[in-house]
Amino acid sequence: MVPLGWIGGVLGLILATAISLYANALLAKLHEFGGTRHIRYRDLAGFIYGRNAYSLTWALQYINLFMINAGYIILAGSALKAVFALFWDDGQMKLPYCIAIAGLVCAVFAICIPHLSALGIWLGFSTLFSLVYIVIALVLSLQDGIKSPPRDYSIPGSSTSKIFTTIGASANLVFAYNTGMLPEIQATIRQPVVKNMMKALYFQFTVGVLPLYLVTFAGYWAYGSSTETYLLNNVNGPVWVKAMASITAFLQSIIALHIFASPMYEYLDTKHGIKGSALAFKNLSFRVMVRGGYLAINTFVSAMLPFLGDFMSITGAISTFPLTFILANHMYLVANENKLTSIQKLWHWLNICFFGFMSIAATVAALRLIAVDSKTYHFFADL
Repeated sequence: MVPLGWIGGVLGLILATAISLYANALLAKLHEFGGTRHIRYRDLAGFIYGRNAYSLTWALQYINLFMINAGYIILAGSALKAVFALFWDDGQMKLPYCIAIAGLVCAVFAICIPHLSALGIWLGFSTLFSLVYIVIALVLSLQDGIKSPPRDYSIPGSSTSKIFTTIGASANLVFAYNTGMLPEIQATIRQPVVKNMMKALYFQFTVGVLPLYLVTFAGYWAYGSSTETYLLNNVNGPVWVKAMASITAFLQSIIALHIFASPMYEYLDTKHGIKGSALAFKNLSFRVMVRGGYLAINTFVSAMLPFLGDFMSITGAISTFPLTFILANHMYLVANENKLTSIQKLWHWLNICFFGFMSIAATVAALRLIAVDSKTYHFFADL
């Protein structure tokens, strides 16, 4: 909202919702293409295009998931730092230290949860943590907004910087709605598969986006252009309430990261033939070394470049746009070439060209944003 303002922010969120629903619906309709159920995005791309497309799609997915994981580690670190600041405001606990602690907890959780289906009850806790954070952030923001004097909602920066930040914000918007792993998430959905996937998508992009809208709009309304990336850094209220919200944000980030890291874990487990009991010495030591090493690299990158908004921009630009919009439209076009009218084909080509241009423009804008922030904050900054 900050780089877009009220009009651009509201329209952008609504438009991003609509196009994300549309693009994911195209993928859902291809879930059983060719008489085969494709439970991995890269498998679907490989089935339609061939082995090279399989590898390229997996590379884009890996980038997307790595950056999502980095974003969650930064978020967990920011939440942990906010808790320390509430009780020990001596400035000694820097953000890189908190990110390192968050990465360690993520690694321990990944070692203890051998596969995605083992999350079980943790998904329920994740939902509960999200609801607690949403309610607290919403209520405290509304209280501050009612008491605060008129806020400044102008878009900060020069005319040139506004153009780049607006383009970068568009990548943030699509990143907020898309994962690039819809087939993996819906791999165990019941028959009829496509129909149930569509039901899930309709629910997610209607009822499911309302909490996002509420927190985003309330936070921006309450604090205007001074709103920080981590909203709880702005709010006022009882210390224990703010601490509870930050703790739930920390815990939810740990669980959510595991969901988006699972495709990488599954790939590594399959490649190295990891089977049998999760507590077997070979399997346990493999998780400690491989998953621990993967998250150690992820944590190091997160601590070195702790610019959460920049991560969202560059991820949306280089992977979310190509995976969710360009590839989805082109795969649907190729798979249904003989069934589509000329107008429908033109529509999909227009989408491909438009989102291709947006991907390039957003990449340039995101790189510029990272360069500017790197000059301002330096590596391992305490934001």
